[in-house]
Amino acid sequence: MNVQKTHYGLTEAVDGLPAGWYYDPAHYQREMAAIWRDSWVYVCHASEIAEPRCFRTIQIGDQDIVVLRAEDGGFRAFHNACRHRGSVICTEHKGKLNSKLLVCPYHQWSYAADDGRLVRTTSVAEPANFDKADFSLYPVAIHSWRGCLFVNLDPNAVFDPGLVFDRSSEAIDDYPLEDLVVIETWRKTMACNWKTFWENFNECLHCPNIHPELSKLVPVYGRRISDPRDLAGWEARIDDTDPAFSGGLRQGAETWSADGSAQGHLIPGISEANRARGQRYVTSYPGMFIGAYGDHVRTVRILPLGPEETEIAAEWLVTADTAADESYDRANIIDFAILVMGQDAWASELNQRGLHAAPFKHGVLMPEEHWVKSFHDWVRARVG
Repeated sequence: MNVQKTHYGLTEAVDGLPAGWYYDPAHYQREMAAIWRDSWVYVCHASEIAEPRCFRTIQIGDQDIVVLRAEDGGFRAFHNACRHRGSVICTEHKGKLNSKLLVCPYHQWSYAADDGRLVRTTSVAEPANFDKADFSLYPVAIHSWRGCLFVNLDPNAVFDPGLVFDRSSEAIDDYPLEDLVVIETWRKTMACNWKTFWENFNECLHCPNIHPELSKLVPVYGRRISDPRDLAGWEARIDDTDPAFSGGLRQGAETWSADGSAQGHLIPGISEANRARGQRYVTSYPGMFIGAYGDHVRTVRILPLGPEETEIAAEWLVTADTAADESYDRANIIDFAILVMGQDAWASELNQRGLHAAPFKHGVLMPEEHWVKSFHDWVRARVG
């Protein structure tokens, strides 16, 4: 028996973040500057922008970004703002350009979609001191990681997976992310701060009462912990095959779905360890996490809309063969995840409302909330 002497749980009570950090507009702006404008933020899977001139827009706080597929098959990203007087250029969330030009709907200034250079204005004449080369669209850094598109508002940012992912992406190296296709997307606006959602994600003290269905699928959650090593003394049951003590899905379950079944569509090539566990998670603060399961992968993106408003958006990805199989019951995975995410949203909104209590200065973290502390440490380090 090879026992790792690793206990995750906190050994003393720890103060949470100041309550005002969850609703104060001035602090929200500090976080936007210190965190969100200096981080890689997930946009969508590359298959959602499959053809040249297809585009998506994404709102990172008050920064509107357009991401598109270029004629050479690569990706480009720009601030969605005309250099004339600032008008938004792409007014839809997604679509396909009619030509190789991005045309402002206000005064029809036109930009080359491949590099953002200004091609033409609509003025009768251009001033002598006006040079089109000085008025290209503002670029945004973009990177395709294994078919997942990320942007960074710093045009010179370099994508380093070792820094971008807080929980190592190596755990899902055997999943063919690049080749999967999106079969469903879902979005919801939550009345909570973006950090409130992440705190909820990072603990399972709430799981038995908020997620009864999920706790049946993942028995360890029913013990109010996220991992067997969250509690002291876990080594004594390291060889116990009961998922409540070993982790993973319940006996016989293959994936994250209403009945636990993968319907004969397990993703080929997944390691035996990942197949047996049934779920793996990769996080990328501040904006997304990936859940990898037996028959599908789910990406979840978090975007702040204001101090007390956050958008959650999810994609469900499967193999092309699964997507083409009309007998595959998509609702089995989609409805289950929407149920769980809706429960998380309700809990996050509940938490958010209580933070305004006048005497409440900060919360306190209990032993099982070690991942919450790690998240708080990350926020404090970024904000300063």
